[in-house]
Amino acid sequence: MTIHSGRALAAAAALVTATALLAGCSSSGSSTGSDAASAGPVKLDFWGWAPGYDQSVALWNKSHPNIQVTFDKTASGSKGGYTKMLTAVQAGNAPCLAQVGYETLPSFAAAGALQDVTDATASAKSQFADWTWNQVTIGGKTYGAPVDTAPMALMYRKDLFAKYGISKPPATWDEYAADAAKVHAADPSVYLGDFGNDAYNYAGLAWQAGAPWFGTANQQWQVTIGSAANTKVASYWQGLLDKKLLKTDPSFDPSLYSDMANGKILSDVNAVWDTPIIASSVKGTSGKWAIAPMPVWDAGNPVYGNDGGSATAVLKGCAHAREAAQFALWMSTDPDSVANLIKVTGIYPAATSGLGNPALSAPDPFYGGQKIYDVFNAEMSHINTSWQWGPTMTQTSTDLGDGLGQAGTGGAKLPDVMGTVQSKTVAQMKQQGLTVSG
Repeated sequence: MTIHSGRALAAAAALVTATALLAGCSSSGSSTGSDAASAGPVKLDFWGWAPGYDQSVALWNKSHPNIQVTFDKTASGSKGGYTKMLTAVQAGNAPCLAQVGYETLPSFAAAGALQDVTDATASAKSQFADWTWNQVTIGGKTYGAPVDTAPMALMYRKDLFAKYGISKPPATWDEYAADAAKVHAADPSVYLGDFGNDAYNYAGLAWQAGAPWFGTANQQWQVTIGSAANTKVASYWQGLLDKKLLKTDPSFDPSLYSDMANGKILSDVNAVWDTPIIASSVKGTSGKWAIAPMPVWDAGNPVYGNDGGSATAVLKGCAHAREAAQFALWMSTDPDSVANLIKVTGIYPAATSGLGNPALSAPDPFYGGQKIYDVFNAEMSHINTSWQWGPTMTQTSTDLGDGLGQAGTGGAKLPDVMGTVQSKTVAQMKQQGLTVSG
């Protein structure tokens, strides 16, 4: 039951742009850079953190001697990468290209940190899924190229599920809770899953449940992080925490992978890009894992979540924005680049041509030879693509991540955390001069 609608995103984007201008943010302009010949090759810097990006850059450099790209690995956006990028834009020494998650692009636009490359990219729009193109288009201006989407699934240990009497992976969240209780009763040191502190993973759970965080109406933002629908999701996970049925290792922490390797955590509900991370983090368990659809709320009407997705954005001040846009589009559409990003980065391609890439149908040895992308392919038509991000996600995600960590240690209750994040988000938006209700 996919909702292929970009109207809400477009309305929100227009509002972000308008409020940015009212707040005095500088315009990114409409220049796409100079095509003038230079004495040597055009040189572009590209900041990002995803594994595999450097390999796609190397492929580009081999075949494009006149436009050379240097990839500089930064901390992930939420761990300082975005702050570094914004600081560089303000200082006038930003790279031309940056990996920016869809959730953060509205914040970059509001800060006047993006370069308008509409003219340089317009002809490529039809090469991408509509909703992903809407993610990089704000107020009618396009600021880069979509790279991927991030459908979620259940990664699980087949051998340990069998050991604890789980004959099939849980198809619903009720089954997930029952299996969590069964495993923990059999061995109190073992857990079906982990409750981490990744705000965007939690966003994917809310996304699946039809519990939006942001919307727009009557020329103002609406914040619904503390809504009844969100309380339903929070109460479910709080119930598992209260019964101590989940491990609470921080997301992506070495302790998490140690527990996975030692058979103390049997599964992970996460995005497609997590599949190579698990494979590289617990290599000794290769062949014992498998992928199943994400558990759903209603087996008769399955709906799945999305956790992530990035753009290759062109930052304000780029002297060669047209060439930067050319690279961004190539990275997302070239078959060899896409194959690399599928294998190494774990993307689900945003480019429609990428959906026929042979890498998507390759058996994965770590997951027992399973063609894991078959699971993600089947889910895509059941993801609501009208989900909308707000203009303060850097702050919102920090507040939520802190709250998730507190909930994991028993220092807070999840429904209360969502209410606190709601209040802080509204306050932050008002402080930025945005009109908001909620």
